[in-house]
Amino acid sequence: MQLSVPFILASGSPRRSHLLAATGFQFEVIPADMKEIVIEGEPADQMVSRLSEEKGSLISDQYSSSLVLAADTCVVLDDHILGKPTSFDDAVFMLKRLRNRRHIVHTGIALLHKDSGRTVTKVETTYVDFAPVSDDEIHEYVKGGSPMDKAGGYGIQDDRGAFFVRGIEGDFYNVMGLPLHRLYVTLRTDFKDLITG
Repeated sequence: MQLSVPFILASGSPRRSHLLAATGFQFEVIPADMKEIVIEGEPADQMVSRLSEEKGSLISDQYSSSLVLAADTCVVLDDHILGKPTSFDDAVFMLKRLRNRRHIVHTGIALLHKDSGRTVTKVETTYVDFAPVSDDEIHEYVKGGSPMDKAGGYGIQDDRGAFFVRGIEGDFYNVMGLPLHRLYVTLRTDFKDLITG
């Protein structure tokens, strides 16, 4: 699928960039540099929708003729949002909480084309079942540094993180931070006039 306008990924996530590149899109990466504000009591799915739109707006305001894609992902366990770990101990704590339990991954995506006045946001939800991993397995994984830049402290696609996931219900790519099917459907539905092939 190709677009008639420049396409910008407003994210510094290497996983999102890799996934988008694998689909064949030509795009430029321009990360939205903003402080993410968490609003007390805001439901997690609404939060990722809002944050993805805020990130996208920041870039779309500067590149009005481009189609801008922004995203935000969070992990939820027992109605508590697990962000990126702040330390080794925090990562260990998160993974111990997740083990042998089901948690939720929400990703909000926003597509913005300022010149045509369009902003479309969508949220994808995936349920992830964690295996009953041992303390030693958790410590070894965290020692490798992989959890530190990931919501919930793990990557479903990386070294040991993949071994910790017993199963999922929903979009696998959503857990990586970019729900590709949802993106495809949104482009075909809401931005079909910008698709050239």
